[in-house]
Amino acid sequence: MADLAAHSLRIGLRSVWAGTRTRRPDARILPILVPVTTAGLATLAAALVTQQQAGLGPVEIGGLLLLVGGATLAERFPVPIEIEGMPAGGVSLAAVFIVGAAVLYGWAPAVIVAFLAAAVVHFAQKRPLDRLLYNGAAYALSAGAAGIAAGAQQTRTGTVALVVAVLAASAAFYATNVALIAAIVARMAGERLVGLVARSIRSTVIPFGIMASVSLTLTVLWHHSPLLSAALVGPLVAVALYQRSVHEALAAMRLALTDPLTGLGNHRHFHERLQSDLDRAAQHGTTFSVCLVDIDDFKHVNDRHGHPMGDRVLAQVASRLRQGGEAFRLGGDEFALLLPGRTEREALDIANCVLERISDTSFEHGALLTLSAGVATFPLHGTDRAELVRVADNALYWSKEHGKACATAFRGGAAELGDLRRLQERDRHARFLAAEGLARAVDARDAYTGEHSAEVGELAARIAARMGRDPDEVELLRLAGSLHDVGKLAIPEDILRKPGPLSENERIVLERHPQIGFRMLDSLGVEPVATWVLHHHERWDGSGYPNRLSGDRIPLGARILFVADAYDAMTTDRVYRGRLSHERAVRELERCAGTQFDPDVVAALRAELEEAEQPPPLRAVAV
Repeated sequence: MADLAAHSLRIGLRSVWAGTRTRRPDARILPILVPVTTAGLATLAAALVTQQQAGLGPVEIGGLLLLVGGATLAERFPVPIEIEGMPAGGVSLAAVFIVGAAVLYGWAPAVIVAFLAAAVVHFAQKRPLDRLLYNGAAYALSAGAAGIAAGAQQTRTGTVALVVAVLAASAAFYATNVALIAAIVARMAGERLVGLVARSIRSTVIPFGIMASVSLTLTVLWHHSPLLSAALVGPLVAVALYQRSVHEALAAMRLALTDPLTGLGNHRHFHERLQSDLDRAAQHGTTFSVCLVDIDDFKHVNDRHGHPMGDRVLAQVASRLRQGGEAFRLGGDEFALLLPGRTEREALDIANCVLERISDTSFEHGALLTLSAGVATFPLHGTDRAELVRVADNALYWSKEHGKACATAFRGGAAELGDLRRLQERDRHARFLAAEGLARAVDARDAYTGEHSAEVGELAARIAARMGRDPDEVELLRLAGSLHDVGKLAIPEDILRKPGPLSENERIVLERHPQIGFRMLDSLGVEPVATWVLHHHERWDGSGYPNRLSGDRIPLGARILFVADAYDAMTTDRVYRGRLSHERAVRELERCAGTQFDPDVVAALRAELEEAEQPPPLRAVAV
């Protein structure tokens, strides 16, 4: 039988007593706490008087002690469960022994067993007195109801009568227990009692059925031998401990997918759910919308009120986003809503409701807050996860650029494609200008570098054009060539200028420059340039760095950069060797084609240089 009472109360009312032993209960729960505790203690007193008058023999006393021991052990190790919309609760297996006592001995012994089991465990755990009394009272009242329900069946005999008695006692215990606990939790949390009861029943009805059957097993065994039935304690506690370990493992997995500040799903969880929801929508032919949300001018909150206040504001926003759909925090002040089964129009309506709810909220920092949102819908805006996110991000960008505090869907009449492209190009131009500034910083770092990066960029662009790449990609490779060594800004100059061979540690430091460059460029959002820079030292045979990619797994842009960089390096003077002639450099590239370099890229370089009127002039500069 599900003991939602003791363990759910232990979890659900933690905020009431705040984990202290002396703090008084919240005044809001007193209208529930006082009468339930009074009624429970009165029931316990009546049970004690009744038992004293009835008298108990040694056998009955021994049997009750066994039941008290079993109930206490089971109460000490509750089975964790998930209660929808509530913190994790649990099912106490003590109900098995309490219901057994009600069927075997009547309502009075059942009340005593129930109260003692709760009181002993709470006392050992040093729980506050009022909490101990409420849990004990709730158990006592539930046990009394179970005893009365079982007693109503005592006029009948036989197997059917026993089954009916156990089921009636179990149902009475369960119903009383759920009602008493839901009442005080709802009072404290300010929730509707009916809704809380419904969620609790959905989460505990299956354990209730299982424990009702275990209670029946207990009573049948008891008729043969009380000691034999006591053996049920071991398996029940083992099940509880196993379930607790499973629950803890699942909790750890959920923690890895949860943003610790807001309690929402994190960036990883968002993409996992997005893909699964998208696959489901494609399988069933339904619509699916994603809404990206960003807080307008949130930096001002942190700047004016401090980051602790900003964190509290983020938590407030997150609590209101939950009401719009499954919400996630992607990072910083960026959030997302997943809306399965919602059309574009419905998703826009939900987004606008969320924005209105936020704008009407009184936040702790005392100022108004607005959000901007962008919506994309499957299959209207694409069938790929990355494409949906890109479209929603474009729509969000439109909202930001056109007054903020609005929600936009990527469609005619809401965000014209041409306008969006102009906004993107303007942003893209600014980002690439910043990247070009980094390239100039690389070449200006010391006199030996000269125009190496620019030459690599020019040669990479010529190779790409020779291989038939489109003009946009050619220009991106020109930029990537000028940025391929940007990570060397973080490498000590004594390593870069060392005339002799590098030591192992120095080589490891130098080989980090592609990763450093990638992080610098990735922060600017200049893809695919950042990825090409990351992999421009990968070798065709898989022995390069940083990821030991091989063959076609290496991005083509990175393969082109590698060949252009190697050719330019060989035909310039370096501090540790002289330059090679054009012919010798090409022969060296062809010798290493298929092991170090992509053969097709080397062939394209040779064809490009042979067609030119003359090879690029030799330069007396070094990298």
